[in-house]
Amino acid sequence: MANNQTSQRINSIDALRGLVMMIMMFDHVRETFFLHQQVSDPMDVGQTAPALFFTRLAAHLCAPVFVFLTGLSAWLYANPPSGPRDAGGFLIKRGLLLVALELTLVNFAWAGQFPPATIYLQVIWVIGLAMITLGLLHKLPPLLLGLLGLLILGGHNALADLSFAPGTVSHALWTLLLHRGYLISDATVNVKVSYPLLPWIGIILLGYVAGHLYAADISVHRRQRLLTILGMTALLLFVVLRAVNGYGETQPWQDHGNNLLTLMSFFNLTKYPPSLDFALLTLGTGMCCLALLEKYTGKLSHIASVFGGAPMFYYLLHLYVLLALQKMMLAAFGANHGQRFGVDHVWQIWLISAALIPALYYPCRAFARYKRQSGKAWVRYF
Repeated sequence: MANNQTSQRINSIDALRGLVMMIMMFDHVRETFFLHQQVSDPMDVGQTAPALFFTRLAAHLCAPVFVFLTGLSAWLYANPPSGPRDAGGFLIKRGLLLVALELTLVNFAWAGQFPPATIYLQVIWVIGLAMITLGLLHKLPPLLLGLLGLLILGGHNALADLSFAPGTVSHALWTLLLHRGYLISDATVNVKVSYPLLPWIGIILLGYVAGHLYAADISVHRRQRLLTILGMTALLLFVVLRAVNGYGETQPWQDHGNNLLTLMSFFNLTKYPPSLDFALLTLGTGMCCLALLEKYTGKLSHIASVFGGAPMFYYLLHLYVLLALQKMMLAAFGANHGQRFGVDHVWQIWLISAALIPALYYPCRAFARYKRQSGKAWVRYF
């Protein structure tokens, strides 16, 4: 029975990871074929079509839920049924690999050239550094880790107005930690931090602490109930803070005299770096989904778990498929939006994504099977 519960809970984690990665496809197709309609952060409600707004809003789930699950999975790695083990080496080595992949394969996939004119330090980079940080801190008492995660995630908005003079070491460190911007902006190859690190450390620490819900002495029903309570509490706190335009988001929502625009304004949150309200909404939704995916299994859960079982393979594969498609369409039809080929409607983003997801299912399933059966150490990192 214990083995069945272990398998089921891992499947639910893989399913949620895979589900947000499937949603991520829509956002990355948008950035590949709809870049001429780029959105700001937060979005401009008055200038963003509702279909584009809600497509982007759904994609907000991806990074925070993935980082939270990375922390949760790290706890599972450190606490297998055979007994606790040191996860520091695994986390640090995998984190370094992710940083290396961001600087090479990932940046090339986005730019289509190497070296690119600008190296963007994005989500894979920040996951790598967050994993390294967790590798160094994971042996601290769970209560301390949880409080540290809450302090970082709940407190960083208080530092939003803190700034340092450009060109100083303090400015560079603050850009890495909390303020999105360029580290190098006047060189042959520039470097821009798209994902400041500090809030993501808070999220991965909270994910690691949440791993204790998967301890052997926690029943399935109790875990599902606790995940639901935590998720609903986060969502309720989001509604309260957002309703009063209180602490937790730098851009207040406004009544636009139109129900749809007002609703869009209410959910228009800052991702870079993730505000407290952004984290409450996305992580609250993620925890509720995690409980539901463990309780209700089905075809969608199975398909999503295939993608979630080979996350780095899927990530690299889908980026290079999108790069190849952009090059092919550019060669076949020419540039119609600047130097790129692009589509003109949001529904075309959905159509391309809906076609690519099943096409990538089979190679991901084959790699996930190889990952389980090969016994080779390197596949654990993908």
